[in-house]
Amino acid sequence: MSNSRLSLAAEGGQFELPSEGRIAVFAPVAGTDLSALPKERCVVIQTFKPDYDAFAQTGWDCAVEAEGDFAASVVFLTRAKAQARGYIAQAAGFGGLVVIDGQKNDGVESYLKDCRKRSTNVSSAISKAHGKLFSFQGGDYSDWINSGPSKVDDEFVTRPGVFSADGIDPASAALAAALPEKLGKQVADLGAGWGYLSRAILGREGVDNLYVVEADHIALSCAKENVTDDRAEFFWSDATTWEPRAKMNTVVMNPPFHTSRKAEPDLGRAFIAAAARMLAPTGHLWLVANRHLPYEARLEELFTKVEEVAGDNRFKVLRAERPTRAKR
Repeated sequence: MSNSRLSLAAEGGQFELPSEGRIAVFAPVAGTDLSALPKERCVVIQTFKPDYDAFAQTGWDCAVEAEGDFAASVVFLTRAKAQARGYIAQAAGFGGLVVIDGQKNDGVESYLKDCRKRSTNVSSAISKAHGKLFSFQGGDYSDWINSGPSKVDDEFVTRPGVFSADGIDPASAALAAALPEKLGKQVADLGAGWGYLSRAILGREGVDNLYVVEADHIALSCAKENVTDDRAEFFWSDATTWEPRAKMNTVVMNPPFHTSRKAEPDLGRAFIAAAARMLAPTGHLWLVANRHLPYEARLEELFTKVEEVAGDNRFKVLRAERPTRAKR
C-alpha cells in the first residue's frame, strides 16, 4: 500500500522534508497512513467529499485546491492522467521537494521515466505492494499544467479528472431519453457529475426544485456552469449519506460502480438505498446501470414495483416505484 512505501521511504532517508514551511499532500484516499508526515504542517488537497471528510475528521487541514506557497509536496497518483500530471506540475511549481507515490496500474513507472527526463535529481524508486515511490526537485513541468475547462458538444464544460470528461456518457444519454415528461416538483440527481442529467431533468414539465448532489468538487463546479437554472441547488456531498430537506417525488441517477479499477456493486446498492430513504411514498427512482450489475434484487427489496424500461446489450434503464417501509 502507498502508506507502507511512504513510511519506508521516510524511515530509510529516501527523502528529507524541509524543516519549515507547509507541505501539500495531493489526492490521498481515505485510509492512507500519512503518519510519516508532520501533520501540523500539512494541507491535504482532496476534491472527493468522502475522502476529504475522512481526513478532516481526524484533524488534518484539508482544502480542495492548493493555495499559497508550499515548501514540499507529496502527490498520490490518480487514475486520470491529465489530473495527475496537473498535480505534479503544480507541486513542481512550488520549487521544493516533490514525492510521487502510485500503483503500477496507475502508470507510476511511466511517470518515473518522464520525471527522469525533466529533472536531474530524481531519486531511486522504492518498490512495494505493486507500486513505487520516488522524489525529485526542479525541472520544467509547465506543459503538464491543466489548461482549464474543455467543452463537450460545444455546450457542456468539463475538466480533467471528472467522469466522462471527453464526451456525454452513453448510459446517461440513454437515461435522459427514457425519462418521462413529468417527474414531479421535487427531484434529486444523485451523483450528478458535470450536470448532463440535471440539464435534462430541468427540461421536463413541472419541476420546482432540483437537488444536484455530487461528491467530486471539480465535477460539481462544472455542473454549476452547465446548469444555470435557478431551480437547481447544488450540494457537495456523498449521495449515500446526503439528507434532503423535503421528500423527493423523483430520484434520477447514474450511480458510480467503482472507486478503483475493480467493480463494486455495493456502491450502487448504497445509492439505491439512499434514494429509497428520501423518496415520498408514491415516489419514483430512475436509474441506469451497466447490464452486468446486479441491482434488481436490492431494488425489489426496497420498492413495490421494479421494471426495465429501456436498454441495450451495454446498459439497462430501470424504474422503481413506491419505496417500501422495509428496513433500509
